[in-house]
Amino acid sequence: MKKSMKLNVLLVAAMATVIAVTTAFISQDKPSDEIDAKVQDLLAKMTLEEKIGQMVQYTGFWDVTGPTPSEGQSKRKYEQIKKGLVGSMLNVNGAERVRKMQEIAVNETRLGIPLIFGLDVIHGQKTMAPIPLAEAASWDLEAIEKSARIAAIEASAMGQNWTFAPMIDISRDARWGRVMEGAGEDTYLGTKVGVARIKGFQGDDLSANNTIAATAKHFAGYGFAESGKDYNTVDVGLSTLYNVILPPFKAAVEEADVKTVMNSFNTLNGIPATGNKFLQRDILKGKWNFDGFVISDWGSAAEMINHGYAADLKDAAVKAANAGSDMDMESYAYVDYLKGAVEEGLVDESVIDEAAARILRVKFELGLFDDPYKYCDVAREKELLHHPDHHAAVLDMARKSMVLLKNENNILPLKKGQKKIAVIGDLAADKDSPLGNWRMSADANTAVSVLEGLEKYADVKYARGAKLLNDNNTNFFTELDVNETDKSEFKEAVQLAKKSEVVIMVLGENAYHSGEARSRSKLGLPGVQQELLEEVYKVNKNIVLVLMNGRPLTITWADEHVPAIVEAWQLGSQSGNAIADVLFGAYNPAGKLPMTFPRSVGQVPIYYNHLNSGRPTSDAIFWVHYMDEEVTPLYPFGYGLSYTTFEYTDLKVNAEDAEAVTVTASVKNTGEVAGEEVVQLYIRDRVASVARPVKELKGFEKIKLAAGETRTVTFTLTAKELGFYNNNGEFIVEPGTFDVMIGTNSAEGLAGSFELKQSL
Repeated sequence: MKKSMKLNVLLVAAMATVIAVTTAFISQDKPSDEIDAKVQDLLAKMTLEEKIGQMVQYTGFWDVTGPTPSEGQSKRKYEQIKKGLVGSMLNVNGAERVRKMQEIAVNETRLGIPLIFGLDVIHGQKTMAPIPLAEAASWDLEAIEKSARIAAIEASAMGQNWTFAPMIDISRDARWGRVMEGAGEDTYLGTKVGVARIKGFQGDDLSANNTIAATAKHFAGYGFAESGKDYNTVDVGLSTLYNVILPPFKAAVEEADVKTVMNSFNTLNGIPATGNKFLQRDILKGKWNFDGFVISDWGSAAEMINHGYAADLKDAAVKAANAGSDMDMESYAYVDYLKGAVEEGLVDESVIDEAAARILRVKFELGLFDDPYKYCDVAREKELLHHPDHHAAVLDMARKSMVLLKNENNILPLKKGQKKIAVIGDLAADKDSPLGNWRMSADANTAVSVLEGLEKYADVKYARGAKLLNDNNTNFFTELDVNETDKSEFKEAVQLAKKSEVVIMVLGENAYHSGEARSRSKLGLPGVQQELLEEVYKVNKNIVLVLMNGRPLTITWADEHVPAIVEAWQLGSQSGNAIADVLFGAYNPAGKLPMTFPRSVGQVPIYYNHLNSGRPTSDAIFWVHYMDEEVTPLYPFGYGLSYTTFEYTDLKVNAEDAEAVTVTASVKNTGEVAGEEVVQLYIRDRVASVARPVKELKGFEKIKLAAGETRTVTFTLTAKELGFYNNNGEFIVEPGTFDVMIGTNSAEGLAGSFELKQSL
């Protein structure tokens, strides 16, 4: 029997198993394990109203250490918790607060069902790691998993048992503020990073008191919001949906056993994700056999009214529940209208049973029924928050996340003790922006600043040069007031630069320039920073530009003029120490870009793995290009330099094995210091039944080489790497000619090809 036939037989068998398991789970006829039996037993005791209550999530509404609410919506929520009509709370933080609210649910309700407590633990709890996009730049899956593990330890110590992370949306548009929360533009890298983060959050034993349930979000297409505007419409083809958007979610379910999935704000094919049966029931719960539960994003059920898909909140409740959205976050749709909808026959009670069962199952898996207060140990909270081991780990993660973009004449690393170093830029002294956005529990102004980090290496002189914001009272809920006019401090900075040997300029974005609702139409340095850079350059060209930002920026002028550029992102609690270590050579940078850097905003969206056009090149005017801009990016995906150099040789491809194709190459450290290199493998399927991208990442390995050392790196390509999804959502592997490239980034490397004679 041919391999392809074997795969088909296995696929049919697998689908039969999926159908059987799904039916058993939903009907609760034959529990598959002990937890399912407990869920079934509890469901049998619950009223319809109590089951719907499990599908309701509220945000924190009163200080549980104070008097109980006596009026308004807060009183209503409080009374509903006491009646067992709430399944989850979010934004209740701290072991003592969580315990007091949990005691109400456990001790004062009829059935004593514990609440599950959620929080946006995105890149740390108290000890902040680099923003997720920065972590992805490390291409270090072990470090990324460890970072999520530390976040889970601290979050669980503060009473949390559920995080709304990781965001595994693929996005090609740097204008979209939430690129800081994901792993960039590439599906292969994004999938690997997402799986690592889920494993870090959930650990090996979800019932342990230091692990938390993860959430794969946002399902689906959120990263493709038109024009990069948050919450905007998404309109993508089936090939993009199946091959770019969905694979990270499939891996989250099938490889990482993620416990919850969050749907997204956007429409897809004209249907809001929260009410999208195709996404939630047909694909997620059907084809992939997801057995966790689906949580809506904040108010997304109610927003279906604005989309023009639901007539009112009752209609929204009906459509969301029937489509497979199990828990309603802050829409009040389920709590107010779902019981009546069931009684009117608009929603079958089996839909409610399924949703409640999924939620209860996760609570059992977390061990909440065995010990509802396992996450509420105040002594453990004090011991673990800001633990020295956690700070050491986030420092390591921060170092690994930095990308050296330019180092003309080897201006870096600087020499320890070097004299006459000027430091310029508002962000250099900033102890808050390095924490990044999405730091719900972090204490403001607790990051190590760049100035503080530099102190251990040199006696530096500082001039701000210009304020970045007119009002530094920044928070998650307000727009930024950027300084667009005040240049009164330029003179001091220029004078300092004149009498200095080298100038470190720390420029970029405030923490709240990126994140949710932080879309930008311009991608240059905000405010007067570009003018400051140019004025300093006039008197001292020996500049090291340190970028602190949450997205790719258009820094074409800096690339043309400034000799050294370091992409330092927003690196968390240990930011300044990490940056100083890289600038002075205590750590050799090895990060690689997870997103393409455009030359100008007019190129956006720009990404390496695009489809070829019918006119990719031409000597005449009639080809895919701009009249006023290059078609190439400023820095391509996967790009990043080192303080050493690497040489690639001896590419070999072996396609004789019927099960796999082996690709090898030798990598030599040709410099004088040890360094790490991310060796990247790309392929192209030249001719296929559905056009394939010009290049696709299908493997990478991070290696460390001593000066002069050579190592052979081997990649194995199987059906998983060589296949793709057709427009029916079927995974296929087609014979034909494949190009292969191994190199240091997506634009440079050794090239070869091979013939796949039959489907693997």
